[in-house]
Amino acid sequence: MTMQIKELASSPSRSGRHLQRYNQGFRQVVGCIPYRTRKTNKSSTVHETLVEDLEVLLISSQKSSKMMFPKGGWELDEDIELAALRETLEEAGVIGSLGEKLGEWMFKSKSQEKFHEGSMFSMLVTEELDVWPEKDVRQRVWMTVNEAREVCVHSWMKEALDAFVCQFTHRQIVEEETLTSCRLELCRTEELRLSIGAQSSDEDVDCYLFS
Repeated sequence: MTMQIKELASSPSRSGRHLQRYNQGFRQVVGCIPYRTRKTNKSSTVHETLVEDLEVLLISSQKSSKMMFPKGGWELDEDIELAALRETLEEAGVIGSLGEKLGEWMFKSKSQEKFHEGSMFSMLVTEELDVWPEKDVRQRVWMTVNEAREVCVHSWMKEALDAFVCQFTHRQIVEEETLTSCRLELCRTEELRLSIGAQSSDEDVDCYLFS
């Protein structure tokens, strides 16, 4: 899928509504919260990464400096994951690994006075392009989670950001618990191995003494 997405970098953004998906009359849109780990002097593993160590990518509106996360229409010829990746590449010029869906939100478009149904995903950015379809009409800015919460213009996207923080924190807890469990299991295995080795040595000594 990565190659399929990369091929879109040199193509113009999709336009028109002839392939647009609707759900009970609500236009369906999908987007991402692109994120990365901030570059710091401290060295840390993935399991030690805190929310405070993350940066998220916001983009400006085509018509103003208002900041938001990339999103756009989900179309009939693509699944929701491909649509999320495509819209993020077209608007923000980044490629990455898609996480679990953060949720769904109903919101009213101020420009069209219509309700839309929006789905958002997290996306760990693996590549930041120098050229992308909407480079000339948008600005992109990396910022901390708290900064993004302050400047994001859409309240439903702020809720998606909060969902991302909860998801990331929960995943870190689960990964840490799994890592701890694996370490304990390794310790038990090593103790058992040493115990068996000690018993074997005792039996060898006994056989030697009574031979």
